[in-house]
Amino acid sequence: MTKVFFVCQMGKANLWNVHRKILCYGDSNTYGYDPRSYLGGQYPDTVRWTALLEQQGWKVFNAGENGRSIPRCEWEVETALQAIRQLKPDIVTIMLGSNDLLQSPDLSAEDCALRMEHFLKKLLEYDFSCEYLLIAPPQMALGAWVGDKRIVGASRALSECYKAAAHRLGIHFADAGTWDVSLAFDGVHFSEGGHSAFANGLHETLVELSGDAE
Repeated sequence: MTKVFFVCQMGKANLWNVHRKILCYGDSNTYGYDPRSYLGGQYPDTVRWTALLEQQGWKVFNAGENGRSIPRCEWEVETALQAIRQLKPDIVTIMLGSNDLLQSPDLSAEDCALRMEHFLKKLLEYDFSCEYLLIAPPQMALGAWVGDKRIVGASRALSECYKAAAHRLGIHFADAGTWDVSLAFDGVHFSEGGHSAFANGLHETLVELSGDAE
């Protein structure tokens, strides 16, 4: 019975989400970086969450970039604005902050969230006809890229800080830490299974948002 219900619900959702454009703005976990690669290589389409999301009926624009932190310089903010202007998405998802914490181990979750809030305020100054979804990345773990427990702690606290920022700004929020996203050996990047779990979690969130918008 559960399986039949799921198929029916998915079919119903695809009737309206097939034409909805999603701009996914993020770092290497949005780009689809394969941590087994030393040259910035991507997982294949069969693995990357952006590609899996598109298979569920969404029109997805992958605006992920390896090493990207939260935009603070004018040209960095303009890069995001240009993508929104050109692609005219219905929803913009933003998942950043991991690189900020990795590059500055002393950076607190509160200060990282403040960076994010300043960035989002810049986007909200423009009257784009799109909705924003701020996604807190899954908590990092000790691994090949993460050797400082402070980084793990800050990444754990980031969710509540982002949630509060999204509430203040009046935009949508999702916590990817609740989606059972598994990480690779480096403690930062999604495993293959992690990409699948993330795609499913985001799909369900987008279905809920689109239903609220109707």
